[in-house]
Amino acid sequence: MSARIDSHQHFWHYNRDDYPWMDESRGALKVDYLPPDLQPLMTASGMDGTVAVQARQIQIETDYLLELADQFDFIRGVVGWVDMRADDVEAQLERYAAQPRMVGIRHIVHDEADDRFMLGGNFLRGLTKLKAFDLSYDLLLFPRHLPIAIDVVRRFPGQRFVLDHIAKPFIKDGILEPWASEIRRLAAFDNVWCKVSGMVTEAAWKAWRQDDYRPYLDVVFDCFGAERIMFGSDWPVCTLAGNYSEVVGIVETYIAALSADEQAAVMGGNAVSFYQLP
Repeated sequence: MSARIDSHQHFWHYNRDDYPWMDESRGALKVDYLPPDLQPLMTASGMDGTVAVQARQIQIETDYLLELADQFDFIRGVVGWVDMRADDVEAQLERYAAQPRMVGIRHIVHDEADDRFMLGGNFLRGLTKLKAFDLSYDLLLFPRHLPIAIDVVRRFPGQRFVLDHIAKPFIKDGILEPWASEIRRLAAFDNVWCKVSGMVTEAAWKAWRQDDYRPYLDVVFDCFGAERIMFGSDWPVCTLAGNYSEVVGIVETYIAALSADEQAAVMGGNAVSFYQLP
């Protein structure tokens, strides 16, 4: 049996300065969320391990998550942050790549004022350095950023990319296009994978139904295939709209018609493969 892996969640000691994205609508997140809070939820849902993903654009975030991974064995990997535009980005990546639980890098692109942020020369130069250190890159986008992401991915055919949160489509409003067409274009690059994560907070927080997700999951499973899709909870952000078991259930219910091997891949095997987890 493949390990069951949550490919996307966060930890933090809350403070106002480091988490400006937590506005009043996200007030419930303004407390500490730590490994002992998550572990029993994972156990109850049959999850074996997790990938902790950065939530702050500061280097101490990466150090913090790696320290947690040293303390808690169920944290199988860390997707951290470094300044991809920095002159010394290669030295930073070399230092972190020496850490066995360091598996990837992410930047909170969808919060940048410039929608074309990833096409900046210094950022692209940083991306060229990842492959040498065998680090993946998480794409955190809104639907309007998909054409830019396609341009970026086209330039790096040998780099592993994974799309977070299926690019946050407008599930609450039932809008599919142009998101669906752009997702199909992105999925045509076989070095891009996709996380079925973060969907619950794009739906009506307190009034969503399982059927709300089906049109969007139909698109990503059709174009990425079960072999390039991985489950992620986006805990604790997901708690704004659903508890941990409910979020697991959204994906498990959808994939119930797939083969046992395909279900195992989505619920963990693909995360192990993509992130090269121990």
